[in-house]
Amino acid sequence: MFRTMEFKDNRLYLIDQRKLPVEHTMFECKDYRDVEFAIKDMVVRGAPAIGAAAAYGIVLAAKEFVGMDKFDFLDNLKEAMDLLYRARPTAVNLMWAIDRMKEIIIDNKDLVNKEIYMEIRKLADRIYDEDIETNKKIGEYGNQIIPKSARILTHCNAGALATAGYGTALGVIRKAHYSGKEILVYVDETRPRLQGAKLTAWELMEERIPCKLIADNVAATLIRDKMVDVIVVGADRIALNGDTANKIGTFMLSVIAKTYDIAFYIAAPISTIDFYMKSGDEIEIEQRDSTEVTHIDGIRVAAEGIEVYNPAFDVTPWENITGIITEKGIISPPYRENIEKLKSLL
Repeated sequence: MFRTMEFKDNRLYLIDQRKLPVEHTMFECKDYRDVEFAIKDMVVRGAPAIGAAAAYGIVLAAKEFVGMDKFDFLDNLKEAMDLLYRARPTAVNLMWAIDRMKEIIIDNKDLVNKEIYMEIRKLADRIYDEDIETNKKIGEYGNQIIPKSARILTHCNAGALATAGYGTALGVIRKAHYSGKEILVYVDETRPRLQGAKLTAWELMEERIPCKLIADNVAATLIRDKMVDVIVVGADRIALNGDTANKIGTFMLSVIAKTYDIAFYIAAPISTIDFYMKSGDEIEIEQRDSTEVTHIDGIRVAAEGIEVYNPAFDVTPWENITGIITEKGIISPPYRENIEKLKSLL
């Protein structure tokens, strides 16, 4: 299994996902500003991966400021965390990771700077390791809902590239494949940035998991014609009532799945659940640059001057979701009641 990121020699190295599948190169982050750029420009993407990268961004900030007096050290750390916090607004794991960093800094504020730095570094490593173990557990629980010879449809990329490793939705798919279920995966290309075509298809081909790439507008026909048994996607934020923000186009799939009675599952760690957000109406949807729609790999494909509406995500309402696969098990409706029960156990 390849590594999405690696922290060594006081640098964070990220697979540059903007260049896959043509080039497999690493993007070097020398400081937290590089990490903020990498998150914002989608060098790294996927909610869990963004959270882990941000954690290491704070490690780099702490290393940079460790020689300052205590007041300036903490003040500059706060500025770095605020910058990273704003890098992308929808993926809750970014805020979750930074909030954990804030807690560890507050809990250890009486230590000397170098000791605070060491606590920050240990927490970043823990967030990274926890994510991989979490994803494997998601895969184990999710495998329970995958029938033998299943034809699975997935959207965007919720694989090792979107996490510290293994993947959420692709974690379920990996577990089903390696347990001998002889699955076939349909991969939505996922316009406008083609994460399905460029990333998910690359991951599946690397591991020789049977798959077929489809244009996004083929999915409805596949579902109607009973060529899909189950849909599994990731998530960037899940509200208390089960409403889920994921890559644009997910909501559309959920409507079609509900129309034709196809199981529709979300696979995500508990850290993606926003326990303080009552419904999807409160989720901020990131709006991205128009060139993502008007151009493909730098080549214009739309008329000059055309206006563009380019939301990065949409919200799938809870009533379209069969279940939410987490590392603690599969959450079923009623979501608000069952998510609140889960929160009480954490």
